[in-house]
Amino acid sequence: MRHFLDIDAIDASELKNILKMAHDMKNARIGMPKGAHDNGAPLAGHILAMIFEKSSTRTRVSFDVGMRQLGGSAVLLETSTSQLGRGETIADTARVLSRMVDAIMLRANSHKSLVELARWASVPVINGLTDKSHPCQIMADLMTVEEAGLNLKDARLAWVGDGNNVLTSFIEASAVFGFSLVAACPIGYQPDNKIVNKAIAKGAKIEVLTDAALAVTGADCVVTDTWVSMGDTNVSERMQALSPYQVDEELMAKANNGAIFMHCLPAHRNEEVTDAVIDGASSKVFDEAENRIHAQKAVLRWCLEK
Repeated sequence: MRHFLDIDAIDASELKNILKMAHDMKNARIGMPKGAHDNGAPLAGHILAMIFEKSSTRTRVSFDVGMRQLGGSAVLLETSTSQLGRGETIADTARVLSRMVDAIMLRANSHKSLVELARWASVPVINGLTDKSHPCQIMADLMTVEEAGLNLKDARLAWVGDGNNVLTSFIEASAVFGFSLVAACPIGYQPDNKIVNKAIAKGAKIEVLTDAALAVTGADCVVTDTWVSMGDTNVSERMQALSPYQVDEELMAKANNGAIFMHCLPAHRNEEVTDAVIDGASSKVFDEAENRIHAQKAVLRWCLEK
């Protein structure tokens, strides 16, 4: 079964093929209407169940549009309007949906729920985000880095802010794609040492610092994310700890000439990033958002062996 749960759970050659397929499909659509099927409609007749425990804009729309472009369709399930929200077990849900659809995407509060769903499902399961990782986002991000003309093997990426689930997937990806990664996070908000050390043992070039300016110096790409995610309750504590990590024009100026800025969105403008940066010439955030469609289409085709 081809599940797409975490970057480090998939063979490097397969991940590189997925990334190449994403580029190829996006390039093939140049000049096509947005709603048109991709040539051959490779997922014609296929149905994706999308389960949301957390609200979403980009994940929901990109998977739905991606399925439509591939000739398939998607069914939306939210915990507030399904039996998952009324006590049905994940195992039972997995077995029922496996009789009805061809693949399942879960955007979950807990990574354990994703693993449990994959354990009981007899169709591919895709990680649409959990508290641990966000692999689909990273595939879109790496696609964006390459579109900007950077060679991943030679690129230096700087992460600034909270050591969250998106950073975890970047750490895992660094061991596969060869880019160096420097993360600047305050004490108490740094990534899990076990995840970092596991990636380093696989050959990743990773540093974890507390100095944002030092991390950004010489970077080809600067990445950040919101300081307060859905479910976080220690809001004032987070804001205080992370306020020195705002990405502004002064910080971006320390990166290499022509460096790009990325953010998976939604952004809290003038908190983790200023308007001047996110709307500036270096920003690739809207390319990044669009690329979710194409990266996830490649993931879907890989999972369904199409």
